[in-house]
Amino acid sequence: MQAQERIILALDVDSREQALALVKDLAPHVGAFKVGMQLFNSCGPKIVEEINQLGGRVFLDLKFHDIPNTVAAAGRVITRLNCFMFNVHAAGGREMMRQVVEEVEDEAKKLAVAAPLSLAVTVLTSISQEQLEEEIGVKGRKLKDLVVKWALMAKECGISGVVSSPQEIEAIRAACGPEFKIVTPGIRPAWSEKNDQKRITTPGQALQMGADFMVIGRPITQAENPVEAALKIISELEE
Repeated sequence: MQAQERIILALDVDSREQALALVKDLAPHVGAFKVGMQLFNSCGPKIVEEINQLGGRVFLDLKFHDIPNTVAAAGRVITRLNCFMFNVHAAGGREMMRQVVEEVEDEAKKLAVAAPLSLAVTVLTSISQEQLEEEIGVKGRKLKDLVVKWALMAKECGISGVVSSPQEIEAIRAACGPEFKIVTPGIRPAWSEKNDQKRITTPGQALQMGADFMVIGRPITQAENPVEAALKIISELEE
């Protein structure tokens, strides 16, 4: 995989015009574009089609977490949208993950298209060990151990990979093997701000640890020259 293919640009904007301007400029320099709740709820499913038409691939980051039948039905819709990847919450459980994998594969066969990569969200990068215990109520278990437990459960259910903090990459890779995809947010080049994510690392460090894809947003989108910022990160990954 080339360095630029590993970069997933987070389109954390609520304007179609802003999003498509970034896609036009950066499609040649990144592997995919993350469409999250902010943009999807502003523009609807059509934004996925428009990004595809401009030569971009879409990671639909809606973090499905509902009863199995509902999430499985959503997976069919995602497949029809021709997304590159999408995610669900591992906390939704085994049956939810099994059903969405089955429905996505079935829909892809019917359409004669490649099935999108399915990813399980483990523990959000904004969550600390203290919050895990005191606010969420998961006591007596280290954050990293919980991430690995959910990653293994996702793999057993047929999920393609996980979205996880860079700090757990090595433990997940050791537990789940080389083919299991790891998409990591919380990526901040040394020259950028941390903002609201507590557990971060640089693109080069994440690659060395074993990440497949890296979600990067503000260091590129808020740069004075987004293309130059993307090229700077690509250069770092190629070192």
